[in-house]
Amino acid sequence: MSVKYSSDHEWVLLDGDIASVGISNYAQEQLGDVVFVDLPKVGAALSAGDECAVIESVKAASEIYAPVGGEITAVNDALADEPGAINNDPLGEGWMFKMHIADSGEVDALMDKDAYKAFIESLE
Repeated sequence: MSVKYSSDHEWVLLDGDIASVGISNYAQEQLGDVVFVDLPKVGAALSAGDECAVIESVKAASEIYAPVGGEITAVNDALADEPGAINNDPLGEGWMFKMHIADSGEVDALMDKDAYKAFIESLE
């Protein structure tokens, strides 16, 4: 399974037609220490680009956008007690939600690791 990235710094890890979603290491570094996460509701239907969550850090509050369309199937409830997991392990324990993907073609349109790295470098 490979990780894909959106231009809004969300990552997607696909397992069949279920995608795990979180924010990239770059995004968590820009935010600083995460202190609160407002996650979407299980069952919510989202289109790619919809605002679906909010992360609050010591620096700012940031909206999280659905990288692909689909239905939320699970949220990482552990983040309510340990929002810092996003900083400590953004691509692992810091996952935010899982969703059933409506159109796998949307995943194909996301950036792979090398393209995302080049995208980040273009921002600096």
